[in-house]
Amino acid sequence: MPSRGGGLALYLGLRSFLGVGGRLPLRLGRAIGPQLSAAAFKLLPRSRRRIDSHLEIAFPELDQDQRDALKAGCVRHFGLMLAEVAWLWRAQPAQIEAICEIEGMEHLGTALEGGRGAMFATGHCGNWEMLSALLPITGVPLITAVRELDDPRLDHLVNAMRTRFGTEIVPRGPAAGRRLARALARNQVTALLIDQDIKDVPGVFVPFFGRPAWTPSGAAMLSIRMRFPLLPGFIHRRADGTHKGVIHPPLPVPTDGTLADKVEELTASATAAVERQIRDYPEQWVWMHRRWRRQPES
Repeated sequence: MPSRGGGLALYLGLRSFLGVGGRLPLRLGRAIGPQLSAAAFKLLPRSRRRIDSHLEIAFPELDQDQRDALKAGCVRHFGLMLAEVAWLWRAQPAQIEAICEIEGMEHLGTALEGGRGAMFATGHCGNWEMLSALLPITGVPLITAVRELDDPRLDHLVNAMRTRFGTEIVPRGPAAGRRLARALARNQVTALLIDQDIKDVPGVFVPFFGRPAWTPSGAAMLSIRMRFPLLPGFIHRRADGTHKGVIHPPLPVPTDGTLADKVEELTASATAAVERQIRDYPEQWVWMHRRWRRQPES
């Protein structure tokens, strides 16, 4: 947890960033954002080393120049994303719809016909905050579980931005599963990001870029126990600056083995969908995250 003074500085910095960036035209913010992120990453040698290490794990077939180009694209992506998040603070629904397209809504509609709700299994791909804003604008009754930030002021600020378009936020923790289950019983759509190694969250080891990765299993557990469809859903930025969200068909429901076997199989299927998305748009993922922090032998 940051110190009291450090936490205040971070809070005031983020609040100022949102205040100033939210008033800039999106085109100008996108011009400034990558410059800021490039400068910031120069001050973060540990994050740069993690990106290098993780790209080597995921893409051993690439040479160093190719991985360096991917790293530069990743840094640029985060600058663009920061600018867009600031813009979201004041953007109107029509403005978001003007730069976003979503495909596969029919899969979600079919899933909800069962009356048991549906869940997105997604990840930190593209501008996931843009997807969280877009879905409620299109009429999707969305509720998502997120990790609470250490500083309550920052947590309140970030969630205020996330909920202004209609997304309901549930803090991760012991009560999150019950709240998500109630939402599903009301035929709502829930979303869980499953692409990070999170402490104190139930999970299983499944393959991710050919290496075991500790992966949250709550989405699979709820899907199997409550018998609702689990659909991969992602968003990516296109070269022209617009965004495209894609909702994929529901993942096959495992039928053999114990409950633990089924949960592991479904979690592996969802993680494979995340990996395919990252392979398609590798510069639009959080390569600085310690995805392989824990290994089975530890």
